[in-house]
Amino acid sequence: MDKGTIIRTIVLVLALTNQFLVTAGYHPIPGTQELWGEILSSIFTIVATLTAWFKNNYVTYKGKRQHQVLVDHQLAK
Repeated sequence: MDKGTIIRTIVLVLALTNQFLVTAGYHPIPGTQELWGEILSSIFTIVATLTAWFKNNYVTYKGKRQHQVLVDHQLAK
């Protein structure tokens, strides 16, 4: 896996964990009111999800082969 895939995956896991904590009634963002915690958590989760969804994450075997073809033809890093 490339560095971008790992970073996007970590951010997505953090966003989903944060969303779960807010839903369970915990306030992982210190110093904020309940509403702001929920709003910030939702925005964070949406941004992380959309970024992970739109980016091309070469995770599967087929995806890794496709990425290698792109690298071989100098179309990707």
